[in-house]
Amino acid sequence: MSLGNILITAADLAPEALELLSGYNIVYAGKTPSEADIVALCQKHDPVAIIVRYSKVGAAAMDAAPSLKVISKHGSGTDTIDKVAAQARDIEVLAAVGANAAAVAEQALTLLLACAKSVPHLNARMHAGHWDKATHKSIELGGRTIALIGLGAIGQRFARMASALGMRVLGFDPYAQQMPEGVERADLETIWREADAISLHCPLTENNRQLINAEILARCKRGVIIVNTARGGLIDEAALLGAVQSGQVHSAGLDSFAVEPMVANHPFQNQPGFILSPHIGGVTGDAYVNMGLGAARNVLAVIGQTTSEAVS
Repeated sequence: MSLGNILITAADLAPEALELLSGYNIVYAGKTPSEADIVALCQKHDPVAIIVRYSKVGAAAMDAAPSLKVISKHGSGTDTIDKVAAQARDIEVLAAVGANAAAVAEQALTLLLACAKSVPHLNARMHAGHWDKATHKSIELGGRTIALIGLGAIGQRFARMASALGMRVLGFDPYAQQMPEGVERADLETIWREADAISLHCPLTENNRQLINAEILARCKRGVIIVNTARGGLIDEAALLGAVQSGQVHSAGLDSFAVEPMVANHPFQNQPGFILSPHIGGVTGDAYVNMGLGAARNVLAVIGQTTSEAVS
């Protein structure tokens, strides 16, 4: 007999996670579910838990599932879940914090190096038959300053990578009681003034939406590199486009965007100075398993206890 339905807002979940949830009936929402799809599935299946990979989960979905006890994020960012609505309905919201830290930190480093060394541009030139050794100059990162905004599991891991390159590492995180080894605590004014590269590793909130905007970019060092593997809403995309085009920003390495999937004919597409990836920083084989296990364990921490209480 099934212990209840669990809705997965995707087409799959790691087998290791499914094994943990073997007592439950698993319902998949498909590869690219809309918010309306999630509401409809909640109405049909009344899940006791939702594991969120794609799409948003709002109040309408919660109201459509009276048995819902927990919404578990397949990853660390919970900005796609209406947490205020969940709290009002006594639904727990949990995240698989740190499960994809290695993968995302590696993606941030990849984007930083690709920007500094102009890897995509030089690759395209080589494939077109050019040899630009006499004219090209890359940026050497050793001895330069990188600022990290957000020092959770991902930020801390990336800080160690940047330190290993010989970079001076500044860190801003109002919630960090102490800085990791090798990281200098800095306020935002110091970061804008001194950083040669800025990498975003913080959650998106209403207080930091469009943190990187036209005013801030104008105050940064000319030729700064911007890396974002966090949330697209942290950046004013129109302002960043203008800053790259003017040379105020050397280049931007982006793995997240204000609207996802990226719409056709987005201004960043085919624009020099932008290195783009489709929010796959945490999408590796290892991270897929780790996030699935983390999300499943978070579900069981809530509904497993509830089931036990009901049985007793």
